[in-house]
Amino acid sequence: MTADAEPTAPDDSYLRAVAEATERAVASAEPIRSEFDGAPEPLRARAESRIGELAEPLLELSHDLHAHPEEGFGEHRAVAGVAELLRAQGFDVQVGAGGLETALVARGGGDGPHVAVLAEYDALPGIGHACGHNIICTSATGGFLGAAAALEQTRGRLSLFGTPAEEGGGGKEILARAGLFDDVDAVLMLHPFSHDIAAHPFLGRRQLDVTFHGIAAHASAQPFMGRNALDAVVATYQGVAALRQHMPSGDRVHGIITDGGARPNVVPERAAAQFYVRSADAGSLRDVAGRIEAIARGAAEMTGCGVELLWDRQVPYLPIRHNEALSARWAQHQGRRGRNALPRGVVPEYLTGSTDLGNLSFRMPAMHPMIGLEDPGLSLHTARFATAAGSAAGDRAVLDGAVGLALTALDYLADDRLRSAVHAEFESAGGPVDVPAFFD
Repeated sequence: MTADAEPTAPDDSYLRAVAEATERAVASAEPIRSEFDGAPEPLRARAESRIGELAEPLLELSHDLHAHPEEGFGEHRAVAGVAELLRAQGFDVQVGAGGLETALVARGGGDGPHVAVLAEYDALPGIGHACGHNIICTSATGGFLGAAAALEQTRGRLSLFGTPAEEGGGGKEILARAGLFDDVDAVLMLHPFSHDIAAHPFLGRRQLDVTFHGIAAHASAQPFMGRNALDAVVATYQGVAALRQHMPSGDRVHGIITDGGARPNVVPERAAAQFYVRSADAGSLRDVAGRIEAIARGAAEMTGCGVELLWDRQVPYLPIRHNEALSARWAQHQGRRGRNALPRGVVPEYLTGSTDLGNLSFRMPAMHPMIGLEDPGLSLHTARFATAAGSAAGDRAVLDGAVGLALTALDYLADDRLRSAVHAEFESAGGPVDVPAFFD
């Protein structure tokens, strides 16, 4: 390869400036307060003690998941490991719930309010647990077991849901459509990150596959007899690029050309592209998707091509609707573990992706805090993050996160005033949404 074939290295001055500004903002951030009492201290102490007793098997499970990453819908070893740990503690476990082989449900308690803790365990191709789902899984399992140890004093119900294929497969939405969450009142989970944050935005995401159908012709002898499908794809790509200037600053569109024809001397009769559309606002997600569809149809008109539009080959995701009352309780409990869960806006909110937890958060109150791995320079979906997820910092996150989830679950079940505020906040944000109808 010649020297001029090498790409130009991106300048990192902007990232360094962001990191410096974030460091200053973190240092001056005010702690999050909660106006609610939560569960009585004896219940908290019992749950925290139980998690400490289970530290060794929880960390063994985390290490095993990390060493044997499995992609979405194929997480058989992970589910077997979780089920084995739960059964050893006396719980009945249903594997294969909701029609998904690698979904899992375990339950505790009797009647009353029902809170569910959510586990993810799928990995990424090539770089394993570069999103830290081994931590998500084992902290959720530990949180369930810790809260269950004090559950009899709350008159509530508690479940652990193992949800497959968050990385694009949308396991939570599939399980929701199968009815598994119909009797759940609130859901709790966490996500590892570079910082501790009580509520960090995640973007809604839709996928568009667009295919243009033209007419083949000899590109030199009779190009006028062709209809160029590649021209339509290029016009669409350029139209999307022009749209970016007129989108809300937090919205994202990124795409690739998946088919550009077969030979230069034949006018392409077929060409295709794929786009991801993301937004922090559900209404904006719908609006931007409609504008991109209009661009593709316009490109078809310009070039004389036919067009096929296929939305959401993968399950679409809504942005997360955070419940601040629950997030504030999480922050209190992380302080108990020596962590400072930051409020929103301290860490730049564009440093984010998408998750199927967003779909559940439009059905019921939801909590999705970030737990830091002691390295503010970490970026999700990198080999460096995968290494951190299996490190001592990852182990600490498993146990601290399990305590936070257990205590927040007990708060929800034991504190009537908190529970009322959680649901009042959810209703004021718009209440439950028919998610399938929203996307249709």
